[in-house]
Amino acid sequence: MSDDVLIAEVYAGSYRRLVVQLYAVTGDLNEAQEAVQEAFTRALVAPRRFAALENPEAWLRRVAVNVVRSRHRRRLVLDRLLRRIGPPPAVADRSPEHLALLAALRELPEGQRHALALHYLVDLPVDEVAATLGVSAGTVKSRLSRGRQALAALLGSSDSDSAEMSSIGRINVRA
Repeated sequence: MSDDVLIAEVYAGSYRRLVVQLYAVTGDLNEAQEAVQEAFTRALVAPRRFAALENPEAWLRRVAVNVVRSRHRRRLVLDRLLRRIGPPPAVADRSPEHLALLAALRELPEGQRHALALHYLVDLPVDEVAATLGVSAGTVKSRLSRGRQALAALLGSSDSDSAEMSSIGRINVRA
């Protein structure tokens, strides 16, 4: 039996049990599912080692429990930090305009979406956007131009630059 087939069989046979157990411990179904998925991801990274285990489900359980513990510890650290510095500022408004813009951004190719978000929403200059994305400044300028045109079309405006600038300009995530 191949390693991949073994992992698939163990997944089919134990995923539900592992999630139920961790759900009982965490009280959070999403947290339980994510921890079990992380455990299976680690099995997929080293399939031969996983296949050599005497009890693969026990190993997955231990990994998933450790994932939950690590996340819990990180949350405690974050909670202590937030108590000291106060809650973070709100980062997104829920206005119809903002939601329409976010929906339109999700329709764009990834490169344009990243360039627009970093330049207009985070207020980074073109050179810094280029460095962040690992592309040239010319590529960023091209993505911004094409992204503005695509946004204008998606948002139903005839004047691409003014429509895009007014939509994005009113939304600043660094409140």
